[in-house]
Amino acid sequence: MIRMYSDESLSLWNREKVRVQLLLPGQDRPMGYCDGTDEDEEEIRRMAREEGVEHLSIHKKYLKTGREIWTLGDMPELDPLVDGDE
Repeated sequence: MIRMYSDESLSLWNREKVRVQLLLPGQDRPMGYCDGTDEDEEEIRRMAREEGVEHLSIHKKYLKTGREIWTLGDMPELDPLVDGDE
């Protein structure tokens, strides 16, 4: 079950009651939270298709706590001038 971002869902994340935080590239606030089941992933892909995204990439980061952070969509290219690599 996808829980969209709210004070209540943030509280569940903080108390470790949900396993996965859903992020969108370039956004400071999470999109939402879920338990990380196959059904959750399919629901995310269905939501993306409804928004017109045919091939959604999901980058999964596994934390030492056993929880995960999923970044939905392509990661933005880094600009070397902005990132201070010059």
